[in-house]
Amino acid sequence: MTGRVGDEGAVMAEPVQQLHLDADVGYHAFALQESDDGELPVPFPEEYERGVFLNGFPGRLDFYSGGHTHTAAVTVEVWDGQPPAQDGSAWDEQAETDFESISGEVAVWSMSLGRTEEVFALGSPGSWRVRAYCAGRAEAAALSEGEGVGEGVERYLVQFWPARP
Repeated sequence: MTGRVGDEGAVMAEPVQQLHLDADVGYHAFALQESDDGELPVPFPEEYERGVFLNGFPGRLDFYSGGHTHTAAVTVEVWDGQPPAQDGSAWDEQAETDFESISGEVAVWSMSLGRTEEVFALGSPGSWRVRAYCAGRAEAAALSEGEGVGEGVERYLVQFWPARP
């Protein structure tokens, strides 16, 4: 692991990249999935499970949103090691899972639009750990039930780092 040395001599993880993406949420759902889904055993939205905040499949991460139809703001971070945990009180939801990437290139997928133009590179294919946080769920739900579509009201932080055996 690269990174910097902390006060007590421990190697601390460092962010490699940070990207801000838009996720088109439809039917409370969006996914981060291999850019080319041709090799996936279960491509999005097959076997999507309503009500599960973060659900991992090979090459795919499903997110259940608080709002039915809106654009969520997603910050993706790629780290060289496990990032420090966020303050849980600042987030409505949080979860962690595994992610297996065949290509190292991931796209945002929408329930209604399919693969969108939003793509990011992990840096390499392989096994990754993912931690996801979300805030603004109640606001997104209220907008969906009221006036309709919100933009950036629901916010996600999704952190990837290489899985260690």
